[in-house]
Amino acid sequence: MNDQDGFLQKAYSVVDVSETRAFYEDWAATYDREIAENGYATPRRCAEALSEVLADKDAPILDVGCGTGLSGVALAEAGFRTIDGNDLSAEMLKVAAARKGLYRKLWEADLNDPFPFEPGQYAAITAMGVLATSHAPASTIDDILAALASGGLFVFSLNDHTLQDPSYEARLVEYLDTGAARLLFKEHGDHLPGIDMKSNVYVLEKA
Repeated sequence: MNDQDGFLQKAYSVVDVSETRAFYEDWAATYDREIAENGYATPRRCAEALSEVLADKDAPILDVGCGTGLSGVALAEAGFRTIDGNDLSAEMLKVAAARKGLYRKLWEADLNDPFPFEPGQYAAITAMGVLATSHAPASTIDDILAALASGGLFVFSLNDHTLQDPSYEARLVEYLDTGAARLLFKEHGDHLPGIDMKSNVYVLEKA
């Protein structure tokens, strides 16, 4: 089902952080339903890709832009047991917090300053459906990799809309070409089938 009057159709028109925060605050109450109606597949794909390369299911994972916790649910279903999350929207985090036992801790964070910890605290950082021109620029890749120790894993997605902006994959290629990171996984597949949108899922290992 595709709700043409819902928030999903408007999600790619928000233009800055303050507008994004307000948009997701308003969407929090109906987000899970609307996303489910459109077959949101990227969290499962990301979690399964991480599971293939991270055997230690107790390893700490940070779910950046966790929203209502759908990404955390996918990680838990893939067997991971130590998951923290952050998000721009306090209302989204309230929904995530209601998923008892899913997250170890949650905090509100602007993606311009999302990491109030020393690098290397997490074995993996995920950003499922987060990187987008209006939500998180290509420089977010730099911030997340900087928060990982050598050998740390970064799992993220770029949907077809975001892939139209060449800066994201250009930034990725720069890391790979310089040897600063290694690409362990890349796959193009379903993102939101209800609106006929796909995404690339990536797993990077920091050098």
